Amino acid sequence: MKILNDGENMLDFNNYHLGFYLIGLLLFLLQEVPYMIMPFIKLKTNPIMEMKESSKILNTLEKILGSLSMMIMFFIITKGNNDIGFILMIVFLLLNYIGWFIYFKGYQKNWVMLLFLVMMPPLYYMSIGIWKENIILIIISIIFLFVHFTHVYKNLKEK
Repeated sequence: MKILNDGENMLDFNNYHLGFYLIGLLLFLLQEVPYMIMPFIKLKTNPIMEMKESSKILNTLEKILGSLSMMIMFFIITKGNNDIGFILMIVFLLLNYIGWFIYFKGYQKNWVMLLFLVMMPPLYYMSIGIWKENIILIIISIIFLFVHFTHVYKNLKEK
């Protein structure tokens, strides 16, 4: 499979192209940085990683939608370049990092986790969809947002 840069295409289906989008992978990895450094941080508690499961159905849907969002970012390439989406992408990623910083400092209130750690990743994926004008990613990430939020909210209530 060919690695594509912005503007190149493979298997053109109107505005969407199949291939491997390296930038999509890099954008995903940026969002995963807090999980990469978490093992090196000594947390007294880690409620986001130790939640009781409230719904197998929501858990399954959440995993499917999150994985689908990633696959769309990696393999469905568009030529779009929306500046507002790019700015939103940066804002949502920074808000996610701020939330993780607060969380790692020990302030682990439910509202912090829901706002910064739960909502920001799907909003980040959605903004990537807006930036790249990828309606498929936008729709999947919005559905992912609602399922992810509902699932974690219910899990946190189970404490």
